[in-house]
Amino acid sequence: MKSLRYILPLLAFLVLAGFLARGLNLDPHEVPSPLIGKPAPSFTLTRLDDEAQVFKRDDMLGKVWMLNVWASWCVACREEHPLLVEFSKRGMVPIYGLDYKDKRPDGQGWLARFGNPYNASLFDDDGRVGIDFGVYGVPETFIIDKQGVIRLKHIGPLTPDVIRERIEPMLKQLNA
Repeated sequence: MKSLRYILPLLAFLVLAGFLARGLNLDPHEVPSPLIGKPAPSFTLTRLDDEAQVFKRDDMLGKVWMLNVWASWCVACREEHPLLVEFSKRGMVPIYGLDYKDKRPDGQGWLARFGNPYNASLFDDDGRVGIDFGVYGVPETFIIDKQGVIRLKHIGPLTPDVIRERIEPMLKQLNA
């Protein structure tokens, strides 16, 4: 009976250690999204550059497009931004920005300073559209197909490998 007193805590420890080891080996950029394969949330937002102009999700039906969630206060967004600027020059896909929980002048100034890769950047000052998309933090990037269905979600800054290995093949498939 005394040995059971030591074996049960040891077994519990081993089970917890197994869960911890598994969790430490997961890639945080690969958080599964329940929205993959489902219609992108409907929204209507003003453009960052002109609050008189409105943009709706439905404006993009019939087109494959990329939505990149960013903010002027986001350090990781600054890391990915030069790559987005270069990628946009290739013209593979229309890229729309979602300026998330930001101040309009700050977002406008950031794009003026670092370059604007977006066909348009949309202003989500209260973050409600980002929340509808399941945004955990910025940057996050979505690929949305012609029917308005989310086909890919990438959490964190884009890298050349992510563009080459995940985004470009997805775009080729969706535009075939």
